[in-house]
Amino acid sequence: MKTKIKTILVVDDEGRIRESVREILTDEGYRVLEAPNAAAALHTIGSARPDLVLLDIWMPDIDGIDLLKQVKTQRPDLKVIMISGHGNIHTALAAAKLGAFDFLEKPLSLDGLLETVHRALGDDPAAKEKTSKKKKQAIPTQRRTRASGTGKSRLTKLKQRTLKKSIVGAGQGLHSGVKTGLILHPLPPNSGILFTGISADTTVPALLAYVHSTGYATSLQARGIMVKTVEHFLAALHSYGISNLLVKMHGEIPIMDGSALEFCRLIEEAGIEEQDADWSEIVVDRTYRAAAAGGQWITVEPAETFGVRYILNYPAPVGTQEHTYVYSGADSFREEIAAARTFGFVKDIEQLEKMGLANGGRLSNCILIDHDRIINTDLRYPNELARHKILDIVGDFYLLGRPIRGKVTACMTGHSDNIALLREMERGLGL
Repeated sequence: MKTKIKTILVVDDEGRIRESVREILTDEGYRVLEAPNAAAALHTIGSARPDLVLLDIWMPDIDGIDLLKQVKTQRPDLKVIMISGHGNIHTALAAAKLGAFDFLEKPLSLDGLLETVHRALGDDPAAKEKTSKKKKQAIPTQRRTRASGTGKSRLTKLKQRTLKKSIVGAGQGLHSGVKTGLILHPLPPNSGILFTGISADTTVPALLAYVHSTGYATSLQARGIMVKTVEHFLAALHSYGISNLLVKMHGEIPIMDGSALEFCRLIEEAGIEEQDADWSEIVVDRTYRAAAAGGQWITVEPAETFGVRYILNYPAPVGTQEHTYVYSGADSFREEIAAARTFGFVKDIEQLEKMGLANGGRLSNCILIDHDRIINTDLRYPNELARHKILDIVGDFYLLGRPIRGKVTACMTGHSDNIALLREMERGLGL
């Protein structure tokens, strides 16, 4: 049976750009049509019924966002990729909320353009080869590890997951103070969790090898892209079992209300798609430990499931807090851990400001503690601070690329200690 050739409409008032894109996409085997203005675009969409539209956001006769609205009114199911030479995350979020499939920046990257087109149409054979290469980079090889003392493999096969549809979220960066947002796109099996900018020409895998810094937050970096404050978002992905996702953002993951609740809501609103591909837990085979000179320590040991016990001890008004969390599905995370917010001490604010951090800290997105009281909120749990530390651990641990089976115990630790333990596990388990 002959395969139908897909049709792509390129809408741009600059003839040289239309010509360049047409040549690239024609070489890929697509039928390419062109439109220099809104009237021609709407006519072609109605008469030629293209499968995909590449739409410039800066048009001489109409704003591209307004044209997008008209296109989606005429053909709600038509996938549209917005293109702009003056774009930012806010424009990308606005386009995504109106139904755009994705958003690309000019000058267009060849790889970024083709990967986005392939993803939108979902039918390009070359995409499978690219996905195969990403698999080696983004998801560690599945290994059979031995549980201590059993002498038997205890590997549990799981199904990979992505989102059913793309979704957007907006907020402010905790440390940068910049208004930012997220555009979440489903990915095929074995892609992994990939962060990218709005140009989509390069990605940063959510893996331990790409950790750049751990001072007050966990940040990743690769190929010129920095992704800051990933831990709360990764904790939600870890707990919902999302294994394949493209995350478009700008610089820093938004802090939302200081917890992971909004990320849970985004996942649930988009829906979860179970994919026809297996993956497996990382089974802890013995006790691993990381400790620091300040007396903080963290261990992980074999267990039947994933769990975290955290012990925290600060002067009044915090005092000693402790919580033990045993993962039993996304509901347990959402109800017991996700709502716990980040916290900080008034005495540390001046130092953080000197370091260029906490510029986005607000009374609404963190628990602020003075020498004798919590000054801006009521606690959601009596031991909310300990629960938030567990939230951070759940997020950081997903940087091993797969769910964990083991019991974590930690005392007064932070991101640097979490990452140190993960590196010990990586070496010991041969990941």
